Amino acid sequence: MDPLAHTLVGATLAETRLKTWSAQATPMLLLGANAPDIDAVTMLIERDLSLGFRRGWTHGILALIVLPILLTALIVLGDRVIAKLRGREPTAQSKPLFALAFIAVLTHPVLDWLNTYGMRFLMPFDGTWFYGDALFVVDPWVWLLTATTGVLAHSSTRLSVVAWGILGLATTTLITGFGGAAAATRFVWCAGIVGIVWLRTAEHWQLHLPRLATACLSAVATYIIVMIALSQLAEAQVAAWLTERDDSPAEIMASPTPGNPFRRDIVVADAEHYHFLELDWLRADPIRISNLAIARGPENTITRAALRDPRISGFATWTRFPIFAIENTDYGYRVAISDARYSQRVGQGLGAAIVELDHELNVR
Repeated sequence: MDPLAHTLVGATLAETRLKTWSAQATPMLLLGANAPDIDAVTMLIERDLSLGFRRGWTHGILALIVLPILLTALIVLGDRVIAKLRGREPTAQSKPLFALAFIAVLTHPVLDWLNTYGMRFLMPFDGTWFYGDALFVVDPWVWLLTATTGVLAHSSTRLSVVAWGILGLATTTLITGFGGAAAATRFVWCAGIVGIVWLRTAEHWQLHLPRLATACLSAVATYIIVMIALSQLAEAQVAAWLTERDDSPAEIMASPTPGNPFRRDIVVADAEHYHFLELDWLRADPIRISNLAIARGPENTITRAALRDPRISGFATWTRFPIFAIENTDYGYRVAISDARYSQRVGQGLGAAIVELDHELNVR
């Protein structure tokens, strides 16, 4: 999920009475909810390094212990420094802070698992990728539900009201301006924004923030469970549709679309091709072909040699639906590689690469 969603989840957790555990609870929950994304620094170094490293070490089971320990030490040390400067006694206690950090850090990989990019929960002991295929990486309904208590709890000053207003305007422009957003999505989003503004003006709601925060998180959890079930239903429905046409898919991915829980973009992998379908439960005929099938490309000694190129080792670890195209050259072979999740054309999309090989299959 995106950093805004993680931040808003951390802020909402703080309003469920968790902030009563410690004077530093809110900053801890905000930091913990985003801490695993420290691996994003690899995006500034090199693209393939990012593909191989992201959602691994800092998102796996070992990080669930290491990151809370580091965050607890950081907050405790920071509190001691501030206390010394202000001439007061330190107030930070390590046990409640560690518990808060663990809760916040745990939310991050769980949310990241929900999209098609994948998660490696077992790192560093096992690099297996797990895919939830339930939410798009940016989900407006998670934003809307988790922003509700954040606005009510942190809009007491003119500056904070302006900041929330700018964020609301920016996200509304993004949602309503997105060409693929359905009219119903735009309407529900705008109605939700109006509802948050109304709650902000009805001041009595601020007296019930813990209940409201719990209700919002419960709604997010319910929404996630429903979306997981819908993606599984979509895969089963597509499998049955293919069986009627005497097709035997090796794997089906039902990819969620932005803001529309009733629609899925489908990738079907069979022995030789990737097929692209669209499923929309609001249509009388829900399943239709969205794009022409593309050849997976040969998986032979040439493509295996290309995947051994150390410059694309991250891609080789990360790819789920690899596409290969081999071109003969004067010196050997040119292998174009991409992933069908993010492009329907070979050599394009996230992680796409070109590998040059000589006739002995050595990387040039």
